[in-house]
Amino acid sequence: MKRVFVLLLAFAAWGVCAQDFDSAKLDKYFALLEKEDKAMLSVAIVDGGEPVYQRAIGFADVASGRKAGSDTQYRVGSITKVFTAVMIFQLIEEEKLSLDTPLSTFFPDIKNAGAITIGMLLSHRSGLHNFTNLPAYRSYMTSPRSKAEMLSVFEALDTDFPPGTDTRYSNTGYVLLGYIIEELGNDSYASQLQSRIVEKAELKRTAYGDAIDVEQDQANSYYYDGGWQPATETNMSVPHGAGAVISTPTDVATFLTALFEGKLVSSSSLAMMKRVQKGLGHGLFPFPFYERTLWGHNGSIDGFASQSGYFEMGNVGFALTANGVNYTLNEISVAVLSIYFGLPYELPDFSKESVTLSESQLSTYEGTYSSDAIPLKITLTVKDGILMAQATGQNAFPLTAFSPTEFQFEPAGIVMMFKSSGNENEKPAFDLLQGGGNYLFVRE
Repeated sequence: MKRVFVLLLAFAAWGVCAQDFDSAKLDKYFALLEKEDKAMLSVAIVDGGEPVYQRAIGFADVASGRKAGSDTQYRVGSITKVFTAVMIFQLIEEEKLSLDTPLSTFFPDIKNAGAITIGMLLSHRSGLHNFTNLPAYRSYMTSPRSKAEMLSVFEALDTDFPPGTDTRYSNTGYVLLGYIIEELGNDSYASQLQSRIVEKAELKRTAYGDAIDVEQDQANSYYYDGGWQPATETNMSVPHGAGAVISTPTDVATFLTALFEGKLVSSSSLAMMKRVQKGLGHGLFPFPFYERTLWGHNGSIDGFASQSGYFEMGNVGFALTANGVNYTLNEISVAVLSIYFGLPYELPDFSKESVTLSESQLSTYEGTYSSDAIPLKITLTVKDGILMAQATGQNAFPLTAFSPTEFQFEPAGIVMMFKSSGNENEKPAFDLLQGGGNYLFVRE
């Protein structure tokens, strides 16, 4: 249920989209991932409220050979938090609570409950320690836990900082929000999810999860170790409002579309969901993609991993739901969005082998580089034995070495070819190749 940001690079100009996108290239990309055992997943793109691309690869159940399909349900982990936040804002609009309502109204025995507000829980500013980080968590995560048992865990937690003074991701706060939804709605989270969101957004395969049932077209999860091996199965009474929803990527993208189209909460509530402090909003957070921004959430639980986002500019939602990954899910998201929007992207060559360079070799490339062709600077640093690149105003991204002079960032189709003239007085430089372009960068 941890949060992972998508790191997307911004170099190129926007291309085509919608009906003009290269669906055959996307199909080829996913066929390659499946052939190389890089992932088992399902993906969907919803444009203007209508699904325009759906694809599933891999098995919902490896043992029986049951293939996954577009209707296969996956555990979406922390994407659940968006559903929880929406229901909290619905309750606020019904005047059953406010962002300033103290947690002590419901759970006075939680540390600092009198100073923690609903808004702080939503925005991860409560200071409540993340219970899934505790060593003991793995000892009970697969067993049923009552609300009383979970509250006893939360009441014993230390706090990370005084309420409202910092931002730190915490599943604890969203489990508590799920309990508050049940208390104020006088009904189960599952039932209110159905009436408040599933029916309003016309979702078809979204629900509060239970034990996985492959006969109901639900996916088991796996990790890769020479083959796909069964992962743990968290009992969904534990993550509750922080991570218990099961869905399909089409439903998740449709849900985000309905949210931004005003079908679930008011525009003012949506604006508050998007109010960001230290990277996190009140149930949503932003992902950069070129000059645009997606709003959504990621998820991780057992062997499941998921990513979702919505482009307000263009009314496009996308989601990936995986039940096994042997590759970086972020790289897959970059590929999907790049191909859909007609941006430069070269399919990865998994037959090409990377090489390992020493930190002393990598350190010779450190520094800030600029180009006469692009108004952008790229800073290279070595971190934990990896050469990292960071373009002006962007997040840092790792470079993979394929020779002492060739480095790549495959998700964005970037190749850096360092020049070696043998002249000690000549400044280090590299050619940056992307999308058919070749740009010379020289160290300042």
